[in-house]
Amino acid sequence: MKKILKKIFLPAMLMGSLASCHKVDVPIRTELTPDVFPQNPSQFIQASGPAYAALRGNYALDYSFMQSLSTDESILPARGGNWYDNQNYLMLHYHSWNKDHGNTGGAWYWLSVTIGTTNQALSILDQTMPEGASKQSTLAELKMVRALAYYMMMDLYGNVPIITTYGDFTPKANSTRKEVFNFIESEVKAALPYLSAASDVSTYGRANQWTAHALLAKMYLNAEVYTGTPRLEDCIAACDKVIGSGLYAVEPRNTYLKMFYPNNGPSMKEFIFAIPYDPAFTGLPGTNGFMYHARYDVPRSMRNRFSLPYTPGAPRSTVPEFYANFNDPNDIRNNQWLTGLQYNYNGTPVTVTTTKKGYDQFYTGADGGASYTYQVNLTPNIVLRQSVSAFDLGNDEIAWNMGYRNIKFYPDSTSTNRNQANDMPFLRYSDILLMKAEAIQRGGTATQGHTAVSLVNMVRSQRTTSPALAAVTLEDIYKERNREFAMENWHRNDMIRFGKFEGSWGFKTDASPHKRIFPIPTSAMALNPALKQNPGYEQ
Repeated sequence: MKKILKKIFLPAMLMGSLASCHKVDVPIRTELTPDVFPQNPSQFIQASGPAYAALRGNYALDYSFMQSLSTDESILPARGGNWYDNQNYLMLHYHSWNKDHGNTGGAWYWLSVTIGTTNQALSILDQTMPEGASKQSTLAELKMVRALAYYMMMDLYGNVPIITTYGDFTPKANSTRKEVFNFIESEVKAALPYLSAASDVSTYGRANQWTAHALLAKMYLNAEVYTGTPRLEDCIAACDKVIGSGLYAVEPRNTYLKMFYPNNGPSMKEFIFAIPYDPAFTGLPGTNGFMYHARYDVPRSMRNRFSLPYTPGAPRSTVPEFYANFNDPNDIRNNQWLTGLQYNYNGTPVTVTTTKKGYDQFYTGADGGASYTYQVNLTPNIVLRQSVSAFDLGNDEIAWNMGYRNIKFYPDSTSTNRNQANDMPFLRYSDILLMKAEAIQRGGTATQGHTAVSLVNMVRSQRTTSPALAAVTLEDIYKERNREFAMENWHRNDMIRFGKFEGSWGFKTDASPHKRIFPIPTSAMALNPALKQNPGYEQ
């Protein structure tokens, strides 16, 4: 299935020199110009590839950390100084990030590279492609890539500059979040008629009409957050477009987990738009292209169980408040978690041999150096045993086994460089159903004979053998979203919309509303003096 990457991303690697300087505000100097490249249909494809390669960039790393570690979904504490990383993950958990926060700067840079790369491709192809349907569809598809990047940028930073002209290096001030919303909406609507209506191998990993409708649905569901004005009816209408296509379906219970395996791909019935990954492909210059979930989530003691050719770091887990959503013993989604006593696939216990002091660094007995063998037992609670200020659990086996681990994006045992082949869905059909359910529950008009509870049950019927729900509340829909989309980069978005982002979980106590958006990074403001810092981050 990863052959799709050769079509989308390999041409991008060949054009690395074209994309190496694609900061939005930095002049691009290259000898490749429209009069020499591209000149034929094959080269037209190559010219559009870098936009997708850039979009792939930091989606699974900086963006994922910002969307997940800032919520109750995951936590990444230090262990004996390991993974402290200049307070990056501490800041995300405590909501104490600032304009010099590493992931905040990394995501801004990546999305800026994606927008700049896409602007260049649009400029070159607009000049070189002959007029006709092929040109219209190619340019529309590239504008969708740019819209996706701008959506993520708007969601994270709120007020960002809108730059659409390649070669224009005049410093641009931030547009308001509402203005960015309106720009994305107009771009998507203008592109929609020219996008492919197909959903198959030929469009996998590429933006089609249904990507456009699904992105609009996501925007309209969050419109009150983004603009101050609800757009529930528009959300329902956009969802109905995808539902009415008949091209997608809720993945059956027996294949739910397989949606996230290393060999996932176009065969997944739910994927409306997915970002393909392959360990053989490095990132476009200015991005990283890493998909490292197993490295962060698999306990180091379980390397052999998952046949990994490297020892995972295992620093990330969840907190009890989020895991409490997984309270139905008949739900297949429980199986995305590693909890409690651990066993190999042959039924034998996973054991570790260390010393008594190595197991518990606070052990005070005289025989601390004596050999000690124990069965790995992942415990739910996170305890800062070594240092509260350093966000540190300790550097012993007790510390390394704290926290339930999510392995939805199942470890890739074929990769030798820690990178994984698991494609990451950005928009799924179950999200369409749950977005429509939520819009109806919030007061939108029911259509097509659907109700909020019937839509939720469409998803649940393929996830659990427990009885269908007789009714739902907004809280029920929120919990269902937690179960369905854990670790898929939507939880921060959901928490803000449901009014839960200012709550307390783990060690977090900050309830500042301005933390719903991140600051403009110092590096971006130094590069573009026209930018204005987001409220609350001026100092």
